[in-house]
Formats: sequence, C-alpha cells, structure tokens
Amino acid sequence: MLQDLLARQKALFPAQAHTELRMQQNSLRRVNLVSGSLLRNTRTDLSGVSARVYQGGVYGFASAADCSPEAAKTVVEAAQQNAAFLSSHAGTGKGPLPPVSQGSYGEDTNWYDVPQKDYIDFLKALDDYIVRTYPDLKSRKLTATADTVEKVLSVSDGWDCHTVLPRSYIYVRMGAETAAGVPVEVSEIFGGYGTFDRQFTSVEALAPRLEACHRRLMDKKEGVYPEAGVHTVVLGGELAGMLAHEAVGHTVEADLVLGGSVAGPNLGKVVGSPLVSLTDFASTAFGAPAPLPVYVDDEGTKAEDAKLIENGVLTGFMHARASAQQLGMAPTGNARAWLFSDEPLIRMRNTAIHPGDSTLEELIASVDDGYYLVDTNNGQADATGEFMFGVCMGYEIKGGKLGRAILDTTISGIAFDMLKTVDMVSDTVTWNSSGFCGKKQIIPVGLGGPALRCRIKMGGR
Repeated sequence: MLQDLLARQKALFPAQAHTELRMQQNSLRRVNLVSGSLLRNTRTDLSGVSARVYQGGVYGFASAADCSPEAAKTVVEAAQQNAAFLSSHAGTGKGPLPPVSQGSYGEDTNWYDVPQKDYIDFLKALDDYIVRTYPDLKSRKLTATADTVEKVLSVSDGWDCHTVLPRSYIYVRMGAETAAGVPVEVSEIFGGYGTFDRQFTSVEALAPRLEACHRRLMDKKEGVYPEAGVHTVVLGGELAGMLAHEAVGHTVEADLVLGGSVAGPNLGKVVGSPLVSLTDFASTAFGAPAPLPVYVDDEGTKAEDAKLIENGVLTGFMHARASAQQLGMAPTGNARAWLFSDEPLIRMRNTAIHPGDSTLEELIASVDDGYYLVDTNNGQADATGEFMFGVCMGYEIKGGKLGRAILDTTISGIAFDMLKTVDMVSDTVTWNSSGFCGKKQIIPVGLGGPALRCRIKMGGR
C-alpha cells in the first residue's frame, strides 16, 4: 500500500513542459499444482518511481527502484536533462501538448495481500475435489495466480490519481486420451477483478463450471478432425474477443497506425458488416463495470471510451496525447505502463465487439453445415490484420444442431475481410480478463464479444 509522496514534488516540475511523476508497485503471486504436486510457489514485488518530461516533440524518461521523496527528485531532474538532450538532437520542434481536462481521482487503495499459504491451501482443496469427482482423468494441472498494480500519479497538467488494479484467477486443465491413445485437454478459467480472497470463497462454488469442463473433455475424447476449408461458423464469444483484440485492436492503436498499419488508409471506410461495432472501453461497458476498469491513464489523461468501428465503418483509433496531437484527434487515455521502469505506450483496456439481437441458439440453428468454435488457446496477428488463432474446443453443426466435438485446429484470415461476412450477432457478450497483452511490455487487458456467424478458413487434420 503506497503513500502519496508525489503531490508535494510538483514544485520540481520544469516550467512549460508536460511532466509525469509516477510511483508504482507490482505484486505477483503464483502457485502451480500438477497431478497434486506443488511445482511453483512464488511471490514477487517490484516498486519504484519514474518521471517523464515532454519537450520539443520528444520525451525524456528516468526511473529508480526506490519509493522516496529523494528518488522522486532525482528522476524528475534526470528526465528533464534527458528531454533537453533528446530535444537538441532529435526534437521535432513541436510545441507543448494540447491541454486536457484537470482533476484528481482516488479510490479504495487498502487492498488485502493474501498470504501465500491461502493460495496453496485452496488449490490443494480444489485438486482433492477434482480427484474425488473425476477419477477418469489422465492428467490435471491447476494454477492460482494474482497480480495487483498500485499507482500514484502526479502530473503538471491533467489528472492526478491513486489507483489499484487487482486480478485473481485459477486455471484448471483436465486431460484424457482418445480411444487411439491421443492425449486431449480442455481448460477452464475462474476469477477476475479483485483480490483472491474475494474471488474464491469455496471450492463448491466452482463445481458447476468444473462439471461443464469435464463434460467438454468427454466430448473431445470422441472428437473428430474438422474438414479443412472455408466454412460457415459460429464463433463463440471467447474467439470473438480474441479477434477484437489481436486482429483488429492492434491495428487501430495510433502508434501502429502511424507506423503503417492497415487501419490508417481505412479510416471512414467500411471494414465490416453493418452488424459489427467495436469499442475499447475505459471503465464501464454495456451498462456495467468493465472487467479491468481504467479511470486515468499513465499520462494523466482521463480515460474515455475509444469508438473504433460503428456499424461496420472504421471511425477512430486509440490514442496517447502525442499521437492525438499528430493526427488531429482527441486523446482517449490509452497510454499505459506495466512496471515503474516502463514508459507508457498506447495499449488496449477492455476491447469488445458489441452484442446484437439474436440468441446463440438462433445462430446455431441457422447453420446447416458448419462448426461452432468455442475456445481458443493462442492467437497472433500483424499490422495487416491477418490472423491465425488456435481452436481447442468446438463442435460440428449439422442441420442446425450441435454434433460431434472437434479436435484442435486453427482458423485464419484477414480481419476486415472476415468481419464483412458477419450476418448474425448474439445478444450476450463473453468477457475474458485473465491474459496479458505483449507489446514491448506486458499489460493486463480485458477482451470480449458476442457469438458471431461468419465465414472463415479452418485447418483440418
């Protein structure tokens, strides 16, 4: 729990230069059990202070692994010197950043640091329950993980803030074998925003989703390989969220737009069907709290929703202050840093495709011959919007009804082409907030979407 030692340091800020002073602590907890054996038991805490100064179109940055007034003074002076040096050698001659709204934001920062023994005890109790309930498993892997990021930010212009972002999850992997002896595996992720003690109160509370996970594994034991080719499919919400983040979201981060991503020349153009809208949400989404709320970014900009696609038309990008100035747009509060020693980059927060007005059952019933693709275990995309995702759970659709489960496969395509084939959208959004996005530095993100009916290329055996 950090004390706000930064506000009094504003007297050190250089005149007429945007300055950010950030103190931060990252707490990471992780426990792994494999077939009941404890393989990992780690606790990590990283803390320090950093400063960034904008001058002549460039930033000077400095950091120190110390949360003290003396360290704050040192990094402000060093960042100012670095900014002056860079401006004299590589500056663009640009004037000050455009003004943003001013204010302060604070929240309950008295978060509870759960003892490591609690993670271990809960995971062992969960493992015991799984062994008793599902004796037919060939393997089981359990992971408990929690990360908390606490930040105190003081800026020369913008919003000062003191925030805490805690996440806690349990990953359960169940394994079996097909009749031919081929190993198959399914997984389930529990948890979300909040500390571990609030997310996990009893093993019994997880039972219904554990049962569903085991049922999927039994289906997959009897699974078949899909037929390779282009098919009509129903993408589940997990896959729609992955598509929103990887294949579309990165292309509309303004730094990548300036670097030549496919989104730049498509601004104002049709990139999807009229049923497709996409937003990077700040703190609320669809009338409820976003999975990982961001209220103020690490430049001191109040976080606003970034509307990216509206009714199939590409309408905007995600911005930091400098990119917004360069492109003549409004900053959206997307500048985020993972560690105290990281500079803020344009990053996603809670990126999701908007829901439609059909039910999932109606989407499945509308497909005569295709697939329902449920879960993904990985994904990658590039600045052209070309993507390839792994599919680790899915089912055939025959005559509008679910058929046999399918074994692991892949889907691929170009996002803006694939989105134009979307002709039905379900009315329920599925969120996933357990992952990290890797773009020079990791960052926690939320991603989500409804089920989509579309055409997509699938791999086979």
